[in-house]
Amino acid sequence: MAITLHDITVWDTGETIDLIVDDSADALTEQPLAENIDATGLTLAPGFADPHVHFRDPGQTYKESMVSGCAASASGGYTNVLIMPNTVPAMDGETLADPEAPGAKEVLDAGYDNVIDYLQHYEAVHGVKLPVNYDLCVCASKGRVGREATEVAKWRRYMPGEDTANKDAYQLAHPVTAISDDGSATTPEILDQVLANAKESGLYLIEHCEHHDTGAVNEGPVSRELGVPGIPEDTELNIVARDIEKVRETGVHVHFQHVSTAISFEAIRAAKAKGLPVTCETAPHYIALNDEALLKYGTLAKMNPPLRSEADRKATIEAIADGTVDMLATDHAPHTLDEKRLGFLEAPNGIIGLECAYGVCHKVLVDGGYISDKRLIELMAGEPMKLMGRTPTDITALLDEQQGAVGGTKRVLDLRKCDDAARIGLAVLNTAEQWTVDPERFHSKARNTPFGGWQVSGRPLATIIGTSLAFSRL
Repeated sequence: MAITLHDITVWDTGETIDLIVDDSADALTEQPLAENIDATGLTLAPGFADPHVHFRDPGQTYKESMVSGCAASASGGYTNVLIMPNTVPAMDGETLADPEAPGAKEVLDAGYDNVIDYLQHYEAVHGVKLPVNYDLCVCASKGRVGREATEVAKWRRYMPGEDTANKDAYQLAHPVTAISDDGSATTPEILDQVLANAKESGLYLIEHCEHHDTGAVNEGPVSRELGVPGIPEDTELNIVARDIEKVRETGVHVHFQHVSTAISFEAIRAAKAKGLPVTCETAPHYIALNDEALLKYGTLAKMNPPLRSEADRKATIEAIADGTVDMLATDHAPHTLDEKRLGFLEAPNGIIGLECAYGVCHKVLVDGGYISDKRLIELMAGEPMKLMGRTPTDITALLDEQQGAVGGTKRVLDLRKCDDAARIGLAVLNTAEQWTVDPERFHSKARNTPFGGWQVSGRPLATIIGTSLAFSRL
């Protein structure tokens, strides 16, 4: 069935068009679809992209699987994600030698000998169609334990453009595009070799810019009130400053994850002013919450880097407004509620975020008057797509290809007639919708979020991959 969205507005030009899209049998739909939908007031934008997600597959699928993680992505308006390598076993390209190791059986029983191959072929192995495009990030260190750098020869063949004649469609669709030990900063013992690997392969290094050996929450009045060991803010700056100096020496592109402090933003701002190839992201929780949230939400607000002071939260928003922050990423980190109830010292770090990121960011940043709707879409769609080596969908170019330049009549974008469907990833947004975050309705397996019950604004209503709907709540 073809579905027509009448009078939808293109995000960057303001043009009102009709959009025709196929209803896929594989689409996730929250309610029955009509053939004709009045989309007046809705926005058509490039699909969001998240360069920082954890799907716990293989090894911890009780927290999140590829199926549930991709469903959560589509529900949140995402059409592209980059999966971090802290799977179990780690995504390091090494052959799995011990079939009794945690998570190894899932991979070996599927007929593959390493995690990269397994995740590239996940849809074929499990007979599913996932509603989001995904790339993979390889570990910086073997086993992601920081002692020995991974070997480029072990994972080069999984990169885009390498040995394409011998790759199947799944391998081509889900390449390795970055290096990281996310969850931990690259250790000083292997940093030079990891940067050499990045230079040799042409990939960029994604750096978890935080390292501390003790502490559980931000050091300050809240940590003292809770009686919990604190983490000083310079634990982040130490990694940022170290890596900026290495960027200066090597010219390797380093992307800093979940930056959260004013002093780190100032260092990144200065590095950019000197033309160094550094980029950075922050996450919705660092713009919406400060460490006082720990008093209200407990370990649901425990994360790494920790929630910082109110001054740092304001500095984070300022860094978004002045362009120091290149993009927004969720650091979607699923855990069970039982794990999060263990207390501040034992509970794992992290929260989920894919299904409410746009609403939280829109509420704080757009409703707060710091940035425009258009800029928020750039931060969540255009810029992360570019980081991931992909091109965000140019809606006006698609219209021009089908019908030429704007005339006096309303144009129609029929996705079924597009020559290259693989380049299409779109989101339908209601930028004005006020809604309540309800984790019990999430498509993720996890519920670990402090945003449950929050009143937010702006909601993704549909995601489109190629010519078809991948998700809809229209």
